[in-house]
Amino acid sequence: MSNPANNINNDPSSKLSNTMNSYVGGAKQTIGETIGNSNLAASGAQQKAQADAAQAAADARTHAEGVGHKIEGQTQQTLGSMTGNTSMEARGHANEIKGDMERKV
Repeated sequence: MSNPANNINNDPSSKLSNTMNSYVGGAKQTIGETIGNSNLAASGAQQKAQADAAQAAADARTHAEGVGHKIEGQTQQTLGSMTGNTSMEARGHANEIKGDMERKV
């Protein structure tokens, strides 16, 4: 199985991998605790913690990118409006929406 700590992107495959590793790790931990196997429980807890941390990092990265796109969009809209460049204004509006969407991850 891949190292969950490597999945810090928020693309669908990384998100799926992080979720899967979190559930598998949680299941291993529960089974290990239930049958008294401390090594299995510890391994599961570690796998779950790594996957959860990787997903939290990916979410934070996406949120930060969203803030950047929103600021870029607002700047483009303002400059486009000031210069009469409707194309730049439209790109700015699109970037602002993209930033809003990324921040809602």
